[in-house]
Amino acid sequence: MRIWLTAFGAVAVLVFAGLTFWLWPQRLQLSPVKPPATFVSLSANGAAVRLPGQTLIADLATFDDELFAYLMFGHLRNLVARDGRRAWLTYEREGKAITYVIRLGLHDDFLTALPYLFRLQVVTRITQVSYRWVIPEVISRYEAQSQVFDTAYNLPARKKLETVPRAELVAYIRRFIRFKAATDGRIRRGIEPIPHPPSRPEAQRLAEDIITVADFFSLPLDFFLGIGAMENNYMNAKGDLGNAVWKRRAEKGDVILKRGRKGVLVLNESSGIWQITRETLRYAHRLSLAQKRDYSALPEHLRPPKDLDLNDVPPGVLTTYAGLFFRDLLDRFRGDVATAVGAYNGGPGNPNLQYEAGVRTAAEHARRVLEHAATLQGRPAAGMRFLTSAR
Repeated sequence: MRIWLTAFGAVAVLVFAGLTFWLWPQRLQLSPVKPPATFVSLSANGAAVRLPGQTLIADLATFDDELFAYLMFGHLRNLVARDGRRAWLTYEREGKAITYVIRLGLHDDFLTALPYLFRLQVVTRITQVSYRWVIPEVISRYEAQSQVFDTAYNLPARKKLETVPRAELVAYIRRFIRFKAATDGRIRRGIEPIPHPPSRPEAQRLAEDIITVADFFSLPLDFFLGIGAMENNYMNAKGDLGNAVWKRRAEKGDVILKRGRKGVLVLNESSGIWQITRETLRYAHRLSLAQKRDYSALPEHLRPPKDLDLNDVPPGVLTTYAGLFFRDLLDRFRGDVATAVGAYNGGPGNPNLQYEAGVRTAAEHARRVLEHAATLQGRPAAGMRFLTSAR
């Protein structure tokens, strides 16, 4: 049986049918565009609300930065693909300004789409979604626009990461840092304590520091970025809470948990975006004092102090210590990056190869994104016509 309704009547039915979904942890704000006349069909399988010949789509997120938009699009696209849904990265022009919009194709039944949007909001922390019905020609335009971005960001990389000018590299890494933090699982799932993603200025400073430290210690930049992503997605939060180690004697600044015949049990938690333990900080600090390096060549906020305060190590100095520790491991294992990366997590005596695999994946992702962005040389892919030449 089919019952034809006006837009007002259809929405009234939807509100009644969807009341059970208001118990989600966060309330999703839906901003519908007033649709033409819809109809409700009733069957043994329940009710459905559709608009014949049109598809229901939702606008999930809007950005003013193309590279960041494409990174977020890749994340959301993979997420909704598991549910058999399609996402597109589209753009809209207003004068010289370009706005990038991630859009989602929903099932044609609104009553099925509504709870799905609520579940997606819980997973992605999206706070506001607008939806509307569109004709097939509009879907075709979205698909064509999205294909432009996929083509642009998969062109053969003409620039290697090591040859990208510093100013460009900082700008690209800043976006990568913000993307990794924004998609962190603890933020998406609301796991307490929820870490705080870096602001744009904070991400800018961190990108500059990472490049500076990598250059200073001659580190492979992609793997240094991979370690930062693997450890804490570039966010400042404590880790290894409650972790402790035995040592022969206590040192200044140690938090002693227990004393025994063989020594003392001291707290050994990790800190900062690099998740360096207190004992590793001591080791890196001793390296900084013993090695003959001209730390005056570093910006002041990156220089290791003469005296180490384990409870107050500035973020910039933590980045320097992370780089110094990574450099020491590379030297110890004669340039074997895989073993050095594994030892960053598991220690020199027990390199964690599973950890190394995760870092390598993040490093390859960073290199691919940064080199493709550099190939575009800051030109927006939106509206570019290179589909034929890219074949």
